[in-house]
Amino acid sequence: MRIVFEKRKSFSKKSLVIVPIVSFLISLILGTVLLLSLGVNPIETYYVMFSGAFATWIDFSDTLVKSIPLILAGTGIIVAFKMKFWNIGAEGQLIFGGIFASGAALFLPSVVPHIFVIPMAVITGMIGGALWAAIPALLKAYLKVDETLTTLMLNYVAIYFASFLYFGPWKEQGSGYRGTKEFDESAWLPILDGNLHIGIIFAVLAAILVWFLLAKTKWGFELNILGENQNNARYIGVNIPRKIVSAMFISGGLAGLAGTFEVLGVMHRLEDGLVMNYGYTAIIVAWMSQLNAIAAIFVAVLLAGLIVGGELVQMFVGLPAAVSDVLQGLILFPLLAGALFTEYKLKIIRK
Repeated sequence: MRIVFEKRKSFSKKSLVIVPIVSFLISLILGTVLLLSLGVNPIETYYVMFSGAFATWIDFSDTLVKSIPLILAGTGIIVAFKMKFWNIGAEGQLIFGGIFASGAALFLPSVVPHIFVIPMAVITGMIGGALWAAIPALLKAYLKVDETLTTLMLNYVAIYFASFLYFGPWKEQGSGYRGTKEFDESAWLPILDGNLHIGIIFAVLAAILVWFLLAKTKWGFELNILGENQNNARYIGVNIPRKIVSAMFISGGLAGLAGTFEVLGVMHRLEDGLVMNYGYTAIIVAWMSQLNAIAAIFVAVLLAGLIVGGELVQMFVGLPAAVSDVLQGLILFPLLAGALFTEYKLKIIRK
């Protein structure tokens, strides 16, 4: 007897509602078991976690700030995953976007009118992420090199290159701070309220644009065909290498924009705080949203709430950081598994 996953022929609207609810209940049960084993009150812990992320506008605005890179990197990953290009390198593309945007923010204010600094830094950051994504795209398109390995390894190259810059040539002189000097205020993104910057608007618009491209255009149709069957894509005249490179330019550009908004809107400098694993969390955003860019907006806000809530649990409940991360994982894993069961079903094969 064997148990295998079988792709569903059609999606049940009922399962799309029931599966996430059941998955969330399982998440709460697993988290409760963990908290009870540690002698912590689960109700108090969950209250701190969810109220700290969503109860007031101030809390929710902090959650929205953390959702911005998840929305952008998540929608970028959706573009790559649609054609079955397993882009595990959004973290590195995000970091390179931050590096390019930081370079523009550090050196442009002295040579161009201040009104042009933010637009040029944003464009430069997107180019940085796109160029970093182009490396594995070209290797895959023309040399058939496995993209999972190249995108993953390039993450570490980006991390160490950023570290070299803010510890070396870009380090703030005469300071023990682990980063560059603070950007000129002309390179700061406008604030909407509290800490929430204008990047949230562009993140939502980018997700809507990606949805439109994938669902309503010939380019998106060809990308979907390529993901389903390369032979079919080749038969209808799709230039596969060109499609891979163009899609990865968009994917990396969106991840680069995520890093751009982090350095221009949150940190106002290049520092080690840019390495926050947003690129890896964005993979969960893409899968939980079923590769739907509109759904990715709401999933990103949910995961950002878990990040904010996990930080508050450490402060107010007294849980170690490691336990907080495990608790977030116990909440996320059943939700991610539930997303799998909306597309596949278990089938028992008997001899």
